[in-house]
Amino acid sequence: MTQQQFLPMTTEDMKQRGWEWLDFVYVIGDAYVDHPSFGHAIISRVLEANGYRVGIISQPDWKRDDSISVLGKPRLGFLISGGNMDSMVNHYTVSKKRRSQDAYTPGGVMGKRPDYATVVYGNLIRRTYREIPIIIGGIEASLRRMAHYDYWSNTVKRSILLDSQADLLVYGMGERAMVEVADALNSGIAVKDITFIDGTVYKTKTLDSVYDAIRLPSYDEIREQKETYARSFYTQYCNTDPYSGKRLVEPYGKKQYVVQNPPAKPLSQQEMDRVYSYNYMRKYHPSYEQAGGVPAIREIKFSLVSNRGCFGGCSFCALTFHQGRIVQTRSHESILREAEAMTWESDFKGYIHDVGGPTANFRHPACEKQMSQGACPKRQCLFPKPCRNLTVDHQDYLDLLRKLRALPKVKKVFVRSGIRFDYVMADADDTFLRELCRYHVSGQLKVAPEHISDAVLQKMGKPENSVYQAFVRKYQAINQELGKEQFLVPYLMSSHPASTLKEAVALAEYLRDLGYMPEQVQDFYPTPSTISTCMYYTGLDPATMQPVYVPTNPHEKAMQRALIQYRNPKNYDLVEEALQKAGRTDLIGYGKKCLIRPRQDTPAPQKPRKKKTIRNVHKPKKK
Repeated sequence: MTQQQFLPMTTEDMKQRGWEWLDFVYVIGDAYVDHPSFGHAIISRVLEANGYRVGIISQPDWKRDDSISVLGKPRLGFLISGGNMDSMVNHYTVSKKRRSQDAYTPGGVMGKRPDYATVVYGNLIRRTYREIPIIIGGIEASLRRMAHYDYWSNTVKRSILLDSQADLLVYGMGERAMVEVADALNSGIAVKDITFIDGTVYKTKTLDSVYDAIRLPSYDEIREQKETYARSFYTQYCNTDPYSGKRLVEPYGKKQYVVQNPPAKPLSQQEMDRVYSYNYMRKYHPSYEQAGGVPAIREIKFSLVSNRGCFGGCSFCALTFHQGRIVQTRSHESILREAEAMTWESDFKGYIHDVGGPTANFRHPACEKQMSQGACPKRQCLFPKPCRNLTVDHQDYLDLLRKLRALPKVKKVFVRSGIRFDYVMADADDTFLRELCRYHVSGQLKVAPEHISDAVLQKMGKPENSVYQAFVRKYQAINQELGKEQFLVPYLMSSHPASTLKEAVALAEYLRDLGYMPEQVQDFYPTPSTISTCMYYTGLDPATMQPVYVPTNPHEKAMQRALIQYRNPKNYDLVEEALQKAGRTDLIGYGKKCLIRPRQDTPAPQKPRKKKTIRNVHKPKKK
């Protein structure tokens, strides 16, 4: 058995392995962290397990052409990933201000990767190596695979495949597609002829060999007409399923086309187990130690990935385009092996921080037919009501949590990646919620109702507010029975499409009645390839083509955000203006229901105090 080690990052590392060349050089926008929560680690280890030699160039200096040739010319091609996040989301807040830290860079230093990293890296490689195959992948490439609205430039951009000068794009999680691409290149097939692999996007000058495809509007058409953009986007959204999805063709001019093959099939449980069984070092490369390590490892080092995919269908989430709606899971045995190995880490303190995925309490497909016929293209599993065919069962997840908390050296197993409270409420058996409260909550449970207005929730693809309120009551009652003082902390979002000042004021009133002001508020962030972003850009709901009110003005967005934190003296002017514009000056005064006092009684802004732990939000009533 070969010694467990990091993949080479220098020619000296290659020499230590006895390698004179590499099959693939993987260029990544993140620091090199050899952990299965990082996409570059999974893809490189999967290729290694299939007999390919892979080297890593992490965060190359894009201003120097020679930074891309430090490992020499690879035999089969370059792979590119912008990182675990879209590089623009990584760099900028929703107000388009530069962030101060990058959790995926050694020491948290900002500025080690360029904006639009995948595009910049692709062009950097192409300047040095004219003919070599370039394959792009990861979240940035996946969500920008066709023409897309780009919030930061406020334009409709072309497919990233064209702007990066890459030959092929692998979208989704990519393990199966990437091995097929590698095998095709290794067999001598030219990259321009690799047009037959599910889960890939390629470019072509002719459609002579393209069959069974839906022709989308051209790039020029969607750039000129927002209605055309919305229709094109919804066609793409309805073809994200690996069983029912069709091939899509997007024209660029008269002689260039971008062709998206149907999504790759979901991994079986055995295949998922194999992906997580490789010899990951489970830490960042030792060369980063002097810089203070890579901050992102702290959140995931003692967490376990249980599943991927999500049938929740939130409008503002891009998971449908990336991981898909069909839930895939690892076996209990696979997860327990990883957990046992984790307990022997020198810095393990007895706490498993999370067991989950996109949604922790999804441990099987939504219904039996999904594994043979796929998810319904134009219907959601949980929205607006749970589908009558939905399988609601927490037993497998319960069994897994019970096994994990029984392991030697494990003191506590937390569930922090988020649960779908509407799925919990659809379960007639309260055993899961009861055990969650008893064993897996660390004093407060974070949930995501997102809003309290049903009009906004409808556009979010979230359940009615009454479902959340019923969950709050049940959570409180169970904690009271258990004699535990545990609280709910709701995630809330401002300025989502359909949210007017009226809905924003209603949300502020709700928080007033709770006696709670959140320290952090998520202002809606239009990221590539979500239904909400399509609504933001076009002003249309792509599913119905009906107009939607969209708060796009930065000042109005600031007012909606300020209303959620109306108690902060710094927000007074914005809150007052919002209340006046909404016709709610009744909330300016001295009564218990008022949000702010008249101006003469407003205290002067104070210096920011040291942040405190989030206080009680939904506090259970004492007997």
